[in-house]
Amino acid sequence: MSDIVIKSENLGKKYVIGHQAERGGYTALRDVLMQNARTLWSKTKDLAIGKPIIEGDTMEEVWALKDVSFEIRRGEAVGIIGRNGAGKSTLLKILSRITEPSTGRVTIKGRVASLLEVGTGFHPELSGRENIYLNGTILGMSRVEIKKKYDEIVAFAEVEKYLDTPVKRYSSGMYVRLAFAVAAHLEPEILLVDEVLAVGDAAFQKKCLGKMGDVAKEGRTVLFVSHNMAAIKSLCRRVILFEKGEIGAEGEAGHVVADYLQEETHSLMEQVWDDPATAPGNDKVRLRHASVDTLDLQPGEPFTVETPLQLSFQFWNSLPDGVLNFSVVLSNLEGVCILNTVSPAKPFPKGLVSGSFVIPGNFLNDGTYTVRLLIVQDTSVALVDFHNILVFEVQDIERQGNWYGKWVGAVRPRLDWVFQKSSHADRTPS
Repeated sequence: MSDIVIKSENLGKKYVIGHQAERGGYTALRDVLMQNARTLWSKTKDLAIGKPIIEGDTMEEVWALKDVSFEIRRGEAVGIIGRNGAGKSTLLKILSRITEPSTGRVTIKGRVASLLEVGTGFHPELSGRENIYLNGTILGMSRVEIKKKYDEIVAFAEVEKYLDTPVKRYSSGMYVRLAFAVAAHLEPEILLVDEVLAVGDAAFQKKCLGKMGDVAKEGRTVLFVSHNMAAIKSLCRRVILFEKGEIGAEGEAGHVVADYLQEETHSLMEQVWDDPATAPGNDKVRLRHASVDTLDLQPGEPFTVETPLQLSFQFWNSLPDGVLNFSVVLSNLEGVCILNTVSPAKPFPKGLVSGSFVIPGNFLNDGTYTVRLLIVQDTSVALVDFHNILVFEVQDIERQGNWYGKWVGAVRPRLDWVFQKSSHADRTPS
């Protein structure tokens, strides 16, 4: 018996979208009436022949998926990654039988449970208790089977207090908790999970990752779509990268994720805007300069873990008064915050304002880092928020041929250790 539970062969999905033509100048009422009549007649013909009705004056074919082929074996946890619009969610909708492919085919062996968006398969007017039984029935479970798992579902979701409340009154986090608990506990052979878990808090996401890991260990299959690369690498051994509807890469999770992040993020160690009219910002503040540099290296030399780094920022202040400060968040490519520093808040005159700070050497781990800059008023109102304003790489140092790979941990500080001889008499164990 084959271990392949999902097989995609030359899978494609085509959508037809409409575009509204731009109409400049004066339009007579007669022209509007004639256009509406033609549109109504066209829609009526499409409806009569079963053709989908597309709004717009011109049509365009868009392939969300094109010539996608892969195989997934029983018990695998496979990550699906890629930029927004790459076709990841479309693939899961086809696997869940929500939509049909335009070309190719998919063969699935086993019962599929999917969590594609908040509240999939839930009825908003029914209570949480009723939706557990409804969703379980949709997944093909008998009432006896659902009742057997009921207590585990409720305990995992942590919404016992609200079980008899209509789910339309649940927060998005509560909705996801219950939906995931049902999908994961009713023993599907294949579990499909989209980015919906991002709605939950950090503790809940960790709990869900653990549950999906347990599902995979039990011999069942998990497909996990996420932009959280740390979660992907934690759960999945294999990753499929989608690029513009096609498979761009497939292989071991660490390698595919690293290559994807490296392509997505390029070094950006300085940005300058000389014209306030085109500089990023608003009528209160506009950014003129941002850079990461060091005084210890010649231009072009790489940053190493031993290099002190100076981050500098400059902006035009148009506020006549008000207390301002910088807030800088440094993150790695997995989105993990490495440090968050805030400058002292103080009043500044109108004109150019500069600020800088130094990250000492022997603090950062080797890797690529992104810088987020906020300029804040009265320590509470973010006037501007610039993501990825700077991107830079820190390299490990040469160790005469001895290198043991990336150090564990977000940072790797060199701390001052103190050693001293114990004041107690030495005793040799007998």
